[in-house]
Amino acid sequence: MSAATDIMTRYQHVVSSLTLTTGSKGVFDVIVDGEVLYSKGETGRHAEPGEVLELFVDRYGEGVRVYGEE
Repeated sequence: MSAATDIMTRYQHVVSSLTLTTGSKGVFDVIVDGEVLYSKGETGRHAEPGEVLELFVDRYGEGVRVYGEE
């Protein structure tokens, strides 16, 4: 899933755990360090490309460097 790849590629150094929980009918949640970051069940739709990464940056990544960048 691109949401997990986007987060872990850029912010693996600040994430302790990342869980993708799937359910029936394509429902999924993205949980970062125990906190629900995105839930298709709550929004009723799939995330747009880059949307989950944007939510992550808004919540956790402000001022945090991207992994591998100096």
